[in-house]
Amino acid sequence: VDFFSKKNKECHPLLANYLSNMAVADSVLKEISRILDKNGEIKDNATPELAQIRSTKAQIQASISKTLQRILQKAQADELVEKDATPVVREGRLVIPVLSMNKRKIDGIIHDESASGKTFYIEPSQVVLLNNKIRELESDERKEIIKILTAVTSSIRPEYTNILHAQKIYLQLDALNAIAKYSIHIKAICPDIGDRCVIDWRKGRHPILQELLEKQGGQIVPLDIKLDDKERIIVISGANAGGKSVCIKTVCLLQYMLQCGLPIPIAEDSEAGVFDDIFLDIGDGQNIENDLSTYSSHLQNMKFFVKNATEKTLVAIDEFGSGTEPEMGGAIAQATLEEFCRKRVFGVITTHYTNIKYFAEQTEGVVNGAMLYDRSKLKPLFELKIGQAGSSFALEIAQNIGLPQNIIAAAKQLVGQQAINYDRLTQAAIKNKVYWENKREKIRRRSKEQDEIISQYEAKLSSIEAEKKEIIRQAKMEARQIVDSANATIENAIRTIKESNADKAKTAEARRTIRSFTDDIVPKTEVDKPASATFKIADKVVMKGQSVVGEILDISDKKAIVAFGAIKTTVSLSDLEAATGNRVKQTAKAGLSRATTNEIRRRQLNFSQEIDLRGMRVAEALKAVMYYIDDARMANVGQVRILHGTGEGALRQAIREYLSGLSFLKSFGDEHVQLGGAGITVVNL
Repeated sequence: VDFFSKKNKECHPLLANYLSNMAVADSVLKEISRILDKNGEIKDNATPELAQIRSTKAQIQASISKTLQRILQKAQADELVEKDATPVVREGRLVIPVLSMNKRKIDGIIHDESASGKTFYIEPSQVVLLNNKIRELESDERKEIIKILTAVTSSIRPEYTNILHAQKIYLQLDALNAIAKYSIHIKAICPDIGDRCVIDWRKGRHPILQELLEKQGGQIVPLDIKLDDKERIIVISGANAGGKSVCIKTVCLLQYMLQCGLPIPIAEDSEAGVFDDIFLDIGDGQNIENDLSTYSSHLQNMKFFVKNATEKTLVAIDEFGSGTEPEMGGAIAQATLEEFCRKRVFGVITTHYTNIKYFAEQTEGVVNGAMLYDRSKLKPLFELKIGQAGSSFALEIAQNIGLPQNIIAAAKQLVGQQAINYDRLTQAAIKNKVYWENKREKIRRRSKEQDEIISQYEAKLSSIEAEKKEIIRQAKMEARQIVDSANATIENAIRTIKESNADKAKTAEARRTIRSFTDDIVPKTEVDKPASATFKIADKVVMKGQSVVGEILDISDKKAIVAFGAIKTTVSLSDLEAATGNRVKQTAKAGLSRATTNEIRRRQLNFSQEIDLRGMRVAEALKAVMYYIDDARMANVGQVRILHGTGEGALRQAIREYLSGLSFLKSFGDEHVQLGGAGITVVNL
């Protein structure tokens, strides 16, 4: 309630409005919070009596543990118990495990024995009275808790109706929270849902299968499928274990999730609709009690489907027509499919029967779909391609398994050349379709890349033209200024010469003025600096954009330790450039002042390897960390500790983000658990 009534109310207006219907008095929440902790357990300080009971109980338990440890150590020394034995609880009392042969050597009460009979659990006589006292305190504790709960129940009873209403709201909110968390976990979305019945999904994924494959290090193959008014039924065929059943189960599960109001794992550009009914015939429905065989159960389902299906019904049938003699089963399946078409039913159907595939090819509103198969490796690809019938690859799989050639040859003769040719042509058609679709996709991708490159070049060309015009405009303006200045300088020189009657000294001065002006206009060309350099120890360098010259003391990997006067610091080689001759000479003359040197020494002596930021605001703390890291580098310290505490984690996160942007740091992370853990960040410079 507090979450939605304060800072988050504007971010979640619908949920905040939903919770605004609750009318539970604040006194109820305060009373419950007074006695219960965040885990729903009664607090120790719920009443003074309970606090006293639990405190006494804890003291006695500590005394029992200490006594048992002493007895156990002596028993281990006397080899009466195992070396690794520890006290355990039996019947609510602390006991020690003793070998059966030594059970009479320890004075106490036997409470239990192991299943093998080799170990007895004995309560030493020294702790019997203490354990009895624990039992008494536990009884007193139960009575006190009942007393507390009774009193609180009486005080909140007037709010009974409001509490029940709030419970319903919280249950609904909990359900929404679970839906949201699971949707994020499976990367689900809420697709566009229109008024018509439609399934137009991109990259649909079975959430349970996806999670299972990810745990095994695998990756799911997403499903693209489309059912609309034009193509209302899809007949999926392909090899055994090729993914047909997974495909149909994915469609059924996602559609059912959608109609239950749950987000589903499909791509953003997908479209979905809602059906009045979803009829399923998946799996084996045989039933001994009802005298139903596998095929009989399928027929019962078909009877129900044909009778009750409408143009807003989705029918899902796995292994359509199977379970009986193939020719008759295929005929009944085809006749049923014709009835579905007449009633304009939507459907996803899997089959191996050739007549069903042929019917789908010839009938308007029905389309074939093939589960792709790698013929060279004889492995399923688990990818659905709509528009082409699939092959069962029965002969190829039998040959790959190692079935004798004479059996395979006999099977070919029995099935007939026409069926073999049909299957071969089907496989060839699938292969050709995949090949040309891949070609088309490559052409489309390259065309898109070319369009992007052309757009980039056109944008660059426009930018260059604009820069060119701007440069020319600036150059013309500068040229005009130079000409105007030159004219003014020359006119002044002529006037000076005339006024001095061509005096030699005045004339020479005028010439020097004109020459100086010319030198300013046409400066001497500087020697280009090398684009990059290879540094070695003792090289004179400067940091890019700086003028202070330093000397390289050591090089490791892509970093160097550089001394700038009395200051040593670690710098990335990419941030350095070689110092030129003039700079080196200037540096030799320069050096640090005495005041600067004294200040550096003072800061090195006073530097602490630990800074405490607890209680500071984020901005204040970041400023302190920035100066502290600078001081650490100046003091040439290898490791420092930053105390920020745990709290809500905002200060820790801000400091970590700032440190991650410092390229000269070796590493940073949490302190050891026993030394502060996540409340302290250790920085290695």
